[in-house]
Amino acid sequence: MKLQLIDWLVVIGYLIGSLILGLAVSRRAGSSTSEFFLSGRSMPWWLLGISMVATTFSTDTPNLVTDIVRTGGVAGNWIWWAFLLTGMVTTFVYARLWRRSGVDTDVGFYELRYSGKAARFLRGFRAIYLGAFFNVMIMASVSLAAIKIGGVMIGVSPLTTILVAGGITVFYSFFGGLTGVLVTDFAQFVIAMVGSVLAAIWAVNRPEVGGLSHLLRHPEIVKRMEFLPDFSNGEIAFAIFVIPLAVQWWSVWYPGSEPGGGGYVAQRMLAAKSEGHAQGATLLFNAAHYALRPWPWILVAFASLVVFPDLESLRVAFPDVAAHVVRDDLAYSAMLTFLPAGLMGLVVASLAAAYMSTISTHLNWGASYLVHDFYRRFVKPEASEKELVRVGRLSTVLLMAAAGALSLLLENALQVFQILLQIGAGTGLLFLLRWFWWRVNAASELVAMAVSFLVAVWFQLGHERFFGAPLPAWKQMMVGVAITTVAWLAAAWWGPRTDEATLRRFCHATRPGGPGWERVRSAAAAAGEPLPSGLGELPSGLACAALGCVAVYSALFATGLAIYGRTTAALGLAALSLASAWAIRTIWSRSSTRIERALGEAR
Repeated sequence: MKLQLIDWLVVIGYLIGSLILGLAVSRRAGSSTSEFFLSGRSMPWWLLGISMVATTFSTDTPNLVTDIVRTGGVAGNWIWWAFLLTGMVTTFVYARLWRRSGVDTDVGFYELRYSGKAARFLRGFRAIYLGAFFNVMIMASVSLAAIKIGGVMIGVSPLTTILVAGGITVFYSFFGGLTGVLVTDFAQFVIAMVGSVLAAIWAVNRPEVGGLSHLLRHPEIVKRMEFLPDFSNGEIAFAIFVIPLAVQWWSVWYPGSEPGGGGYVAQRMLAAKSEGHAQGATLLFNAAHYALRPWPWILVAFASLVVFPDLESLRVAFPDVAAHVVRDDLAYSAMLTFLPAGLMGLVVASLAAAYMSTISTHLNWGASYLVHDFYRRFVKPEASEKELVRVGRLSTVLLMAAAGALSLLLENALQVFQILLQIGAGTGLLFLLRWFWWRVNAASELVAMAVSFLVAVWFQLGHERFFGAPLPAWKQMMVGVAITTVAWLAAAWWGPRTDEATLRRFCHATRPGGPGWERVRSAAAAAGEPLPSGLGELPSGLACAALGCVAVYSALFATGLAIYGRTTAALGLAALSLASAWAIRTIWSRSSTRIERALGEAR
């Protein structure tokens, strides 16, 4: 399908606007690494929260959701909905700790928390491992979605898509730094949200679909509408519901949903103007990420099942699209080809916005690792601020080039999602406990990282010879979690301990509290160097996290029930969501007042 003149005007206008916003803050961004990577630690909660939502609002996310709904129904989304538990624990337990730590990146945390050569190696290696390898994998997945959209909706080649979309994103990320990313993210989120809603409305009202009421009576849709899986099929129920809620959320490291926070989420918390703004940003992110965005994508996926019931119908409709990329995730882009002139341009602009917001964040975040935690720490400690900014900008370009090249080799978004889950399987519990248990050491982190990666490689390259047949993805994850957790716990118990001075400095900086630090507190008191008391955040934080999950899940399913026409049940869940939000506000307000008073007395 070809865009009309009005469509091109909308798309070009959006692209020019993004460039202008990025360039407008280029002077500020180039003044120092603090400005380029952390916006001077002065950002408000609402801008940071929307930026995080915009980052996860990527071009591959609607494709992923479409793939899930077409193959496993709405209930299949629990494989990522379960990460809300991680997000709420991060919001109410870890956000303040991150902001209090004062590190430049979450990788810089390693030398604040651990000691010796192992801590230095961990910081440097993790900077490359996450900043380059993991980061490029994620950007490649997002770029793959852009390739499919470009091929289906505009008819351009994969290489052209990467050169144009990636090139523009690199340009404003290169000049604007994190502030440019945050400002453009705000505009991009609004455009992306409007575009996804309008696309859903148009898809549902296609003549073949016949409107919402007709769609929801279609036999193929009825069997995919339930929020919970069919528990009579134990294999499916375990794979998409039981394991994600019981194990996956706390045990698996996944970018954007790291247990305890990390990556670009930690970067946003570190860029906040205060601890309260760090908490507010992560709360807004989780509420919008899980409750606000999914249903437009789900509705388009439903409509696609009527118009393109199987892969063969997609191949027939788009014969020029490479056969190896025709998967169920292509159906989202396929449905958008029916949009009229004008609306097509807006939706294409919204998809470009989703792509650019994600890529720009990952470019800046990945470059921050390479600059702070590798180049300045190990290559040239005496480098000036301007030199470091230049290295950051060069890293931005190289990361995009690597991601673009890899995206040309991938096939579908779910493939990458499952690979990344397996690589991070078993490491999550470590990231939760390292703040609250003194025994966790640098060896624990190294062992967890190495073992989880090796297990993932083993599953990718030939575990069938051991088990006799390929294991389902959820069983692979469980094996990975078990092996990795046992390995890093052994390293924590018997590995080299972090020295006392480092542990005490960490407690002074973050004041984590909890029984896991009792031995360190007792030793410090006996040595005449008593540590400040913890701030008592854990009980109230966990209570707010539980209520937050109730509030967001209730809002998510209230919206779904309203769309399904089940008004009474929808109103009941909406009331439960509001009541939970009120309870959070009450507990959070009291806890924040107590914490601020304690910090004020300490100062």
